[in-house]
Amino acid sequence: MEMVALYDAAGVAVGAVPRSRMRAEGLWHACSSVLLRSVDGLRVYVHLRTPWKDVYPGVHDCWAGGVVAAGESVDECAERELAEELGVRGVTLTPLFTLPVDLPPVRVHLSAYEARWDGPVTHQPSEVAEGWWMPLAELRERLADPGWPFVPDGRAAIEEWFRRMG
Repeated sequence: MEMVALYDAAGVAVGAVPRSRMRAEGLWHACSSVLLRSVDGLRVYVHLRTPWKDVYPGVHDCWAGGVVAAGESVDECAERELAEELGVRGVTLTPLFTLPVDLPPVRVHLSAYEARWDGPVTHQPSEVAEGWWMPLAELRERLADPGWPFVPDGRAAIEEWFRRMG
């Protein structure tokens, strides 16, 4: 049984619960999300989630990330998730912001990071169906299309990123 860190609405860790209970009850938790950008900063790595993901299956995302495990820090989670989902290791992770996202049934304190990388990307087959580099301008255009399926919490985070970065 996978245990995840349980948080309160204010973002304070208050314990641990089974992942299944967190999902079933829509409990507050934390996740780390890494925006993988090209070294020149002009492109971002976008991927399509597999159709069997436990939440938001079969939609696009530009964040490599996941739920913070019980006893794990958000920094550790960010490193782990970037390595697991995209096979990227040994890069500097720059903390960006923490964003509370309340989109029932998902209630999460999202810790956003950025990494720069031009090396190979290796997908985790259980989570990533396919992926590609996309110019930031194209990502912004696609996000403006409500018909383009994109992870809701990831959309909130990238919109916050665009707001902060200009």
